[in-house]
Amino acid sequence: MREKIFAIFQNLGTLALLAIAFPFNCTVVLALLLWNFFSRSNANLVVLNKNPKNILIGGGKMTKTLLLARSFHAAGHRVILFDLEKYWFSGYRFSNSVAAFYTVPDSQEDLEGYTQAVRAIAKKENIDFFVPVGIFAASYFDSERKPVLSGYCENFHFDADTMSMLDNKFTFAEIARSLSLSVPKTFLITDSEQVLKFDFANEKRKYILKSIVYDSVLRLDLTKLPMESLEKMALHVKSKPISKDKPWILQEFIPGTEYCTHSTVRNGELTVHCCCKSSAFQVNYENVDCPEIKEWVSHFVKELQLTGQISFDFIQAEDGTIYAIECNARAHSAITMYYNHPGLADAYLSKEPPTKPLQPLSNSKPTYWIYHELWRLNEIRSLKQLQKWFKNIWRGKDAIFEINDPLPFLMVHHWYIPLLLLDSLRSLRTWVRIDFCIGKLIQFGEDIKYKTSISATPE
Repeated sequence: MREKIFAIFQNLGTLALLAIAFPFNCTVVLALLLWNFFSRSNANLVVLNKNPKNILIGGGKMTKTLLLARSFHAAGHRVILFDLEKYWFSGYRFSNSVAAFYTVPDSQEDLEGYTQAVRAIAKKENIDFFVPVGIFAASYFDSERKPVLSGYCENFHFDADTMSMLDNKFTFAEIARSLSLSVPKTFLITDSEQVLKFDFANEKRKYILKSIVYDSVLRLDLTKLPMESLEKMALHVKSKPISKDKPWILQEFIPGTEYCTHSTVRNGELTVHCCCKSSAFQVNYENVDCPEIKEWVSHFVKELQLTGQISFDFIQAEDGTIYAIECNARAHSAITMYYNHPGLADAYLSKEPPTKPLQPLSNSKPTYWIYHELWRLNEIRSLKQLQKWFKNIWRGKDAIFEINDPLPFLMVHHWYIPLLLLDSLRSLRTWVRIDFCIGKLIQFGEDIKYKTSISATPE
């Protein structure tokens, strides 16, 4: 009962805050829409392409999808988005970069229906190039483990076996180690007793438990093992849903500076690469030059001859050694730093790799999500912290807002998110946080089902 009461106040309170901000945001966006209409200021942002393509992007609720849509549109291509039926109200469908928006069944509930729906979109829109983003990177294959759009268009993604290997934290570490690339010590855990019997005494560093199956809540628990008492550790470990069907890893914890990357690769060559220091909740991105990480990624993708989008999490230890701690076989939200790069679309479409991978432009500002930054105001306890907050806002850029395409900013914050909150209120569910970056309410157990199509070990 207490949780239900909290859910009512949490959802109604957040809706009230968004309602307070609505008049200001609406006024700004409407003024910009009128300005753009009369000045045609966005006309010079779209080039006439001699060979325009119809681009299909799966994953219509994420900011990185919007970034790709804007980049392809600015290069003269036609962009079509799709997402699950329950996200029909995506705020990004209102972007002037999106020519059409479709919904499809959830592949975890109706794989055949999902497959036929995506193929129908590709056929109707005469799609030339397909880029899966977010969960669609995992639900990319039909019942025979073949690409859903095989034979319909060019598919910019990995095959099923490669996906299984990359998305599995244990097999990824094993492959990287076989290529003489540095990764932390990693052990496969299918029973909590394996952790309790592990010989920590002979280890120099602490360890952490990680679920192989992605969970946006469980991934935030970085409790270091062993704990001060065996009883306390047993209680902690046995609280985790560890089983043969849902394996975990026990991974060496390496102190140091954490980085995240995004890379676009074709035939084993980097075409796009950026690197950022990791931030709280991963909603702040500023490009940094780290040659050691770039070399690690380049060697990995070249050895496996990969084509698609891939991201890594790294730790640079105190001695300077780079360790890859995780791999995700999909686009990273750090790609939002390419908001003003005119060459991003060609880096995806061109069969000829560039002389060097594209990095964010030198005048590219760090990206953030303004509502995440506003929430951080409640953490400020000094004038110095407030000054730093203002400095970050001034020198950065909201990842969603664009003067020439302002409507998505309004519709995400005052249409899409409120409808998610109303649904959460209707079902009396609480949430851990609102993630404006990936467009969802982070709730316990919400993400697990979207990873079940990736096997725990390669078949």
